[in-house]
Amino acid sequence: MSAPPKLFDRALHRQRLDRAARTFANADFLQRRAAEDVAERLAPIMRNFPVAVDLSARAGAFREALRGGEAPERVGFLVEADLSYRMLVGRAGPRVVLDEERLPFADGSLDLIVSTLGLHWTNDVVGALIQARRALKPDGLFIGAFLGGTTLTELRQSLVAAESEILGGAGSRVSPFADTQDAASLLQRAGFSMPVADVDKVTVTYEHPLKLLIDLRQMGETSVLAERHPKRLTRALLERTFEIYFERFRDADGRIPATFEIITLTGWAPPS
Repeated sequence: MSAPPKLFDRALHRQRLDRAARTFANADFLQRRAAEDVAERLAPIMRNFPVAVDLSARAGAFREALRGGEAPERVGFLVEADLSYRMLVGRAGPRVVLDEERLPFADGSLDLIVSTLGLHWTNDVVGALIQARRALKPDGLFIGAFLGGTTLTELRQSLVAAESEILGGAGSRVSPFADTQDAASLLQRAGFSMPVADVDKVTVTYEHPLKLLIDLRQMGETSVLAERHPKRLTRALLERTFEIYFERFRDADGRIPATFEIITLTGWAPPS
């Protein structure tokens, strides 16, 4: 079988996360929202998860959400994992640096795997999910949240329009995101049973698009496309993008919206 296309530069993504680690708390609202939602989904499940892994743990939002949730005792030994070493330093508890594309866990060794806002940067989402399913024990649970197709639609539209005006055509500068309609099928293709996909759309408003870009940088969510755009993002192009953003999307208060679509997948490893 041929290897999946390389959409993202994982080494560059690690560098961006390392850079973001110091100020990540300034823009961790999406991570916290996704982690709290995952913790809430665990609360009504009447079973324990003795050994769990939190992929894309970043600054530990899922562990914090568990502590403040309805059933913190449901999860026993929790390993926090991240592509970035710097995201994991400075706090207690078991931690491991890993790549979500190459999970190091033995088959059938885990009761629960959660992933918060990391899967959309993998080159082969189904392949990563297959590895997660194999690492789970029979009837083990996977819950993963990642950014979906309408994320940053306003920025994307504004950038495309600006490039068409100035450069005579538009290339890809904003990373592609998975289509919501295909989300549940990702779990099915990976061999999970009882797959469920839910969507949470979040709209954040900003005084200026530049503040959105600063937030994305602090999140470690700036583009890491493997094929770089052939032309530099010049100051003139960026300024025109901002102008179009205001022209098309400014609200009654003079602020501009940024849409984030969080898709959450839930699936169970097949019973033995």
